[in-house]
This record gives sequence, structure tokens and C-alpha cells, in this order.
Amino acid sequence: MKQVTSGIVLLAMAFVMASCGNGIKGDKVESGEAQAEQIIKGEKTLKADLTASNIAWTGSKPTGKHNGTIMLKEGNLELSEGNLVGGSFTIDISSIKVLDLTDAKMNGDLRGHLLSADFFHVDSFPTSTFVITGVEALNEAGATHRITGNLTMKGISRSISFPASVKIEEQKLTATSSAFVINRAEWNIRYGSRSFFKNLKDNFINDEIGLKINLTATL
Repeated sequence: MKQVTSGIVLLAMAFVMASCGNGIKGDKVESGEAQAEQIIKGEKTLKADLTASNIAWTGSKPTGKHNGTIMLKEGNLELSEGNLVGGSFTIDISSIKVLDLTDAKMNGDLRGHLLSADFFHVDSFPTSTFVITGVEALNEAGATHRITGNLTMKGISRSISFPASVKIEEQKLTATSSAFVINRAEWNIRYGSRSFFKNLKDNFINDEIGLKINLTATL
């Protein structure tokens, strides 16, 4: 009986530890050195629909996780022969929203902290950018293309690559990435990071940030 009870306790502890892990869905994306950027001008230039486009984010710590959205400031995608060949967009960091906290004060406190120098330092870096450096056609469930580009945050540019489902109509393009995970430490976002601070015990915030890009662009 004692062994059974001990087994149940161990299973419960494992479940709690798993629940309090990073809890973020998506494939981990390894970033690399920024790639050379070329101006790619297609036969058609589509402008991002700023009201219909956003980036969903998820962050986590041992006691739980938070999620929200960030809007775009501007963006364009280039098409040639009906195919996506390039583009770029500017991310409005000051537009960051927290969606999971309904208490106004807690929501405002977290949002303010994310905008502060501890995280995105919006006073010095109000925007981030993503510049496409390569597009590869895929034939996978849920993904039609692999998009590679330079993501710049806090003045640091790193190359990332992720799968996305891209649908192109005559006057409109929609692109939805699969959920993916990046390591914020690679862009020098240090607060509560075990990559920079070794004695945090349980007072850390996971380096992994979950992202999902939802983009609509039209002529």
C-alpha cells in the first residue's frame, strides 16, 4: 500500500512539474546569424491589412503562463507569377496586449513590465522588424511554405525559419504560421532568464516565447 501511495504521489508531482513547465505549444526554432537582405520586387505588391494581422504570443514561468497579441505597424508582401517571393513587416511593440488577465490592474502592470527596459524596452526600441530572405514551397499537412527571414528585436537581428499556410487569391494573401517557439535570450531579453542569471531558483521566467503569425495582405 505504501508503494502504491508513493507511486501516486510521484505521478502527481510529475504532473504538476509538467504543468508548470514552459507550457508552450509549437516547434522550437533555432535562430542563426542574420542573412544578407536583398530588395525583392515582385510583379504585385500587397499591403498588410493592419486590422486583420497580428502576432499571437505566449510566455511562461513556473507558476503559469500569459498570452496576448502584438499588432503590425506596416508591411508588404511581394508576389511573382502568383507565388510569394519576399516582403517585410514592422511590428508595433507598443501595441502589445495581454489577453489572459481580466483584472485591469494586473493586466496593466504586466503590460507595463513587458514594455519596460526589463523586456522589450519600448522607449528605445518601439518597433521590431521581420524581413523575408527566402521562401520554400512545402507539401506538408497544415503548411504550404517554409518562410525564412531576419527577425530584429532590441537592435539584434537573427535569422529564423518556420512553416506557414499561405493562401493566395487574385487580390489577397493570407498567411498563418504554425505555432513556433523562439529563445528570447538570443535577442538579449534578460529579465528572469536563467541564461543570464544563475541563482534564480524558482523565480525565473522561461526563455521560450511562443509565437503564431496571422497575416492578411491585399492590393
